[in-house]
Amino acid sequence: MVFPKGGIMQKTRINEEVIKMRFDDVYGRYKGKQIRTDEAAELLGISVRTFYRKRERFEGEGFNGRFDYRLGKPAVNRAEDSEVQKMTRLYEERYRGFNVKHFHEYAQREHGLTYGYTWTKNNLEKSGLIRKSKRGGDHRLRRERRVMEGMMLHQDGSTHRWIPALDYHLDLIITMDDATSKITSGFLVPQEGTDSSFQGVKETIEKHGLFCSLYTDRGSHYWITPEGGGKVDKHHLTQVGRGLKQLGIQHIAAYSPQARGRSERMFLTLQDRLPKEFELNGITTMEAANEYLKKVYLPRHNQQFCVKAKDEKSAYIPWIGGDLNEILCHQEERIVQNDNTVSYEGVRLQIPKDDGRYHYVRTTVQVRRYIGGDLGLFFGNRCLGYYDAQGHLKNEKMELKAA
Repeated sequence: MVFPKGGIMQKTRINEEVIKMRFDDVYGRYKGKQIRTDEAAELLGISVRTFYRKRERFEGEGFNGRFDYRLGKPAVNRAEDSEVQKMTRLYEERYRGFNVKHFHEYAQREHGLTYGYTWTKNNLEKSGLIRKSKRGGDHRLRRERRVMEGMMLHQDGSTHRWIPALDYHLDLIITMDDATSKITSGFLVPQEGTDSSFQGVKETIEKHGLFCSLYTDRGSHYWITPEGGGKVDKHHLTQVGRGLKQLGIQHIAAYSPQARGRSERMFLTLQDRLPKEFELNGITTMEAANEYLKKVYLPRHNQQFCVKAKDEKSAYIPWIGGDLNEILCHQEERIVQNDNTVSYEGVRLQIPKDDGRYHYVRTTVQVRRYIGGDLGLFFGNRCLGYYDAQGHLKNEKMELKAA
């Protein structure tokens, strides 16, 4: 068999000659008692034990016994070239753009790949399908996690082209536990705001219970900041701040992106993975994407990326305070006009006939705008009516509701 110049056999012969020359020189000096055993081993770049073994083989069989028997032979667990080609073709044709870890998960789960992450990464690099990873930066200290789940949650949003089939950006709203990195709520909306914050808190409480504190940025729907870049005003609350206070949840402000490093890193992972998963599964609408998030992606994400809390106990407590919708909503006061109506954001709400009172003219009532846009009208704890977003009365039944 003729191998081309520079092939594997030629390289093996060169290696053998170099090793033979080095060993011959070191062994001669060792036998002449010019160097000690440990010095001979160090010159050859091997351990003393390995030097003894090679010396015995050399003295018994000469150079034929001194060489490494593995030179020129493929490893017993070496993958066939066809397996490498199959893997690289799969990546190129279906998963191009996926990071190695994400691709490796899919290849194992969906296509029965049995080789490890390192094998996959090395062969993708050799084939030129991915770039070699850069060396990590300087080590930075990280804020310690809370010791128990439910002690503190992060809430943040990220604007991104999450659905490749759409030519516009959406906001992904994530609520995440600090102790475990578990995503307790995640969904896409056209724009981040008060309603999306309420929804994330509501979904978390309904699934897990009431938590202790919420860590957010200083966005205008979270905090009032008198001076740009300055401290937040903890006395004048936004609708979100009022809702959290009503629930007994401490609201904590982050003063820099670095302070939100845990959620920022999580969004990098999601920005890398989610668009590819949406495209791979033919998802083209926000509604379908939210369904996929809820039923498929988030359970799998939490199973893979969650960490174990230091304390196995939970700081969540069951919510027994009534309808969360009546707290996690916009609440504003209005004066009833002479025609027994209330004006709110360009919509006129007609108070229906009430057997308990002739009229409410000049009284102060509370308008509640719920997640989704529906409205409620309250006099104290008494519900005067529910309306759709256009102001049409939905329910004439008067009910007493806890505020």
